[in-house]
Amino acid sequence: MSRPLAVFDIDGTLVDSRASILQAATDAARELGLPDPEYDRVRQIVGLSLPHALAVLEPGLTPEELARFTEGFRASFNRLYASGHEEPLYPGAIEALRRLHKEGWRLSLATGQNRRGVARNLAREGWAELFISSHCAEDGPGKPDPAMLHAAMTACGADAASTVMIGDTAHDITMAVAAGVLPQGVAWGFHTPQEQIAAGAAHVATDFDDLEAALDRFAARAFA
Repeated sequence: MSRPLAVFDIDGTLVDSRASILQAATDAARELGLPDPEYDRVRQIVGLSLPHALAVLEPGLTPEELARFTEGFRASFNRLYASGHEEPLYPGAIEALRRLHKEGWRLSLATGQNRRGVARNLAREGWAELFISSHCAEDGPGKPDPAMLHAAMTACGADAASTVMIGDTAHDITMAVAAGVLPQGVAWGFHTPQEQIAAGAAHVATDFDDLEAALDRFAARAFA
């Protein structure tokens, strides 16, 4: 029997980066003399590739200003990490990943982070051995384009019928729908359950126990 493939987003799904992303956006805005961005605006752009996300956040910027805004955002994160900061995992995240891996699931990552950010997360204890592949916006078109999911399925030897995308934003859900894979939302990240359902989520899990139960149901249906 083929093994199912679970493709996970990072920010807002496995890792609680809400405070650090808001701080980086605020620091970058201040350097340009812009008002501090409200969290409700910042949360809408998470998951998109960084230049695209910041262009959506501040659509009136010139190309030069957007480049400075992007660099300021990255510099804020670099200062944060240089100080020893590491975003916490959501409760139950690593246990769920380990259980899925032990049960034979193929695991992959699809994120709006750059390759440096992916490498930083894969350096977390035990992560590198869990994931077969990782895909990010630097590799090609970012979310909601389905390119990352197509690449994940190719790398893991899976097809759409055996693949589920797990994420916390409408961008993840839209990408999953476009790729023809199961769009599985989570309720603890950046977008509300209602926003994910409107984008086409089949289910929005309330916690990792609920997520694991949903994945068990998917595997039972996909390989009945």
